Amino acid sequence: MLKNILLIIMDSARYDVVAAAKTPNMDQLGTLERRWSYSSWTFPAHHVFLMGLMPHKSPTRIHASNVYRQEYSQWQQRTGIKEINFSDFTPQLSLPLFLQKRGFRNEALVSMPVLNPATNLNQYFHRYLLMEKHNDFSGMIEMIHPVPGQPTFYFLNLGETHYPYSIQGADEEDMPHLHGVHGTLKHFPEPESGEWFSDDQFQSMKQAQQRAVAAIDQYLPVLLHKFKGLPTHVIITADHGELFGEGGCFGHGPIQHPKVFEVPFLEGELPTE
Repeated sequence: MLKNILLIIMDSARYDVVAAAKTPNMDQLGTLERRWSYSSWTFPAHHVFLMGLMPHKSPTRIHASNVYRQEYSQWQQRTGIKEINFSDFTPQLSLPLFLQKRGFRNEALVSMPVLNPATNLNQYFHRYLLMEKHNDFSGMIEMIHPVPGQPTFYFLNLGETHYPYSIQGADEEDMPHLHGVHGTLKHFPEPESGEWFSDDQFQSMKQAQQRAVAAIDQYLPVLLHKFKGLPTHVIITADHGELFGEGGCFGHGPIQHPKVFEVPFLEGELPTE
């Protein structure tokens, strides 16, 4: 039997922050793992997801080609498709196309403007929507309507964990205002402020991201209830991590630091009874 697939990507959520957050609902889904992103920035990381590759375990003593084959073979269990080979994804290397050919409906709800529908990420989706607000997981949930007998791939990018790490309805005034992420790239290019954050500000940001993770966890039962009785596989991860002053760096993107590649990963099946 084919399964619905819920791929939930908490934008910028680094592993240790997620591990420290209160996430009783995520804990019921599966065991949290520390994995590594293929990219330090949102757009290319999501492109890799849509190739069908999840964050990797950085294994040793194994050829990279075998890692990819093993990863693609896991879609057999995730989807309920009886037999899957790496060649099934070639030459396009597109997870949505692979699923579409097998009767899946593909829906994407994204929070970050850099993932907007004008980009090439929207290929092979029946619905691809940029949310009006960057932190509206509850609004996404209202738009999701699983149909019995219609396996669907839901590709969800959540912005609550992205700077300014704000929960819907919460006050953002305590966070320094950065034009490039408050309305992503609207004012690009912008002058450098020349100011750096204090240790207290970095700690405040880290705590805010942790609260955002906990808030996402609290919304999960509402979302998962919609799939009650339906075969559904859930994956929760992040596109990349975030730096809170480590190595003299903040954020993510053009940064080479282990913490910006370190991400959370968990997956599991919903009960059908």
